[in-house]
Amino acid sequence: MEAEMLARIQFGFTSAFHYIYPPMSIGLGLMLCFFEGLYLKTKNVLYKEITKFWTKVFALTFALGVATGLVQLFGFGTNWARYSRFVGDVFGSALGAEGIFAFFLESGFLGVMLFGWNRVGPKMHYFSTICVALGAHFSAVWIVVANSWMQTPAGFRVVGEGVSSKAVVTDFWAMVFNPSSVDRLTHVILGCWLTGIFLILSVNAYYLFKKKHLDFVNKTFKVAFFAAGVVLLLQLFSADATSRGVAVHQPAKLAAMEGVYKTAPYTPLTLFGWVDTKTQEVRGVQIPGLLSLLANRDVKTPVKGFDQIPLDERPPIGVVFQTFHLMIAMWGLMAVVASIGFYLWKRKRLAKTKWALWALMISVGFPHIANLTGWMTAEIGRQPWIVYGILKTSEGVSPNVSAHQIQGSLLMFLTIYALLLVLFLFLLDRKIKHGPEEDEAVPMYRDPLVKEDR
Repeated sequence: MEAEMLARIQFGFTSAFHYIYPPMSIGLGLMLCFFEGLYLKTKNVLYKEITKFWTKVFALTFALGVATGLVQLFGFGTNWARYSRFVGDVFGSALGAEGIFAFFLESGFLGVMLFGWNRVGPKMHYFSTICVALGAHFSAVWIVVANSWMQTPAGFRVVGEGVSSKAVVTDFWAMVFNPSSVDRLTHVILGCWLTGIFLILSVNAYYLFKKKHLDFVNKTFKVAFFAAGVVLLLQLFSADATSRGVAVHQPAKLAAMEGVYKTAPYTPLTLFGWVDTKTQEVRGVQIPGLLSLLANRDVKTPVKGFDQIPLDERPPIGVVFQTFHLMIAMWGLMAVVASIGFYLWKRKRLAKTKWALWALMISVGFPHIANLTGWMTAEIGRQPWIVYGILKTSEGVSPNVSAHQIQGSLLMFLTIYALLLVLFLFLLDRKIKHGPEEDEAVPMYRDPLVKEDR
């Protein structure tokens, strides 16, 4: 296998493994703000116990996210030296902003959030929780801004020629608010929120299945089901806006996402199916005109197909088509499981409906699959460009790194990451099975106005 393909596989693998953790941190960060806010408002100590339990899980996901994220930076310099030189000025601005607005905020208040329950007042602790959650969100903001610039570059000019050329920022805010950044950021953040919410729903279902911590479960379900309904609805609108942006700025990607080979009016939308690359047809269940309507708000306006895209600028249609539709399927499964779970819980029948509890327990994987397949759709669908329309992937790889060297480092990462995953699952399982009753030896801070009712 060539060095370029191995470099792509390695970066894709390390990125996918890293992205297991930040969405959980961001989603849990949001929910921690809700739970602790309810504690301050109601003075019910149970909300404090809920917050403390999920803070421990947050700390675990945060630690793994930081550890695996550092690898990405080194990957740019080793396997993608030409690309790093070209985008250095752009990424330096975005990642520098991440360090200032995200890491400083998180690191400054993380210790207070984790260990300050008995050392600072409730309001100060809540302020720390909000700051940590904002820091996690700001980190996502600048990473998505940098990636969105690769999708729809703006606010720059190219200086130099050939291998010495590089992109220089001419308008920082045009770079930040490039044509796809807001839509993509909204879509990513909502996906992260769903990841945290469904982790909570899954653990709650496990406790209900085991008939443990029932007061904890009822209070947590009340918040988590409401949050799931709101965020799932928002994600639907976000998906529409993001897809319309892709239709305008990256028509080759949209053609791959829906398997559009021929440009024609009443372009159909495929609900599910597969791409026959030999006959250049999509076989499956289709709704005529719906893709035209969604992309152009007009059923007659055709969606640009592969027949209008040069051969050397087409992404691999089969992979992009399937990852895109798998992402949509995961949204559908989340919506169905959450709706059924809420209906049964509201009528106090969820504890007796074992299949629904199992569905909620395994639903923790649905947003993870949706996140990963969504990123695969975005990144593979951008091919053959590493910076869309400007720099091709084949031009960004390091010329002096051999395939043998990449194979060795890839094997090393596979081994280390497998061990990290086992360790993460072991520690997470241990925390969940121990349950929310675990507490420090030091008594909790007690507000004299706190109500102890459960």
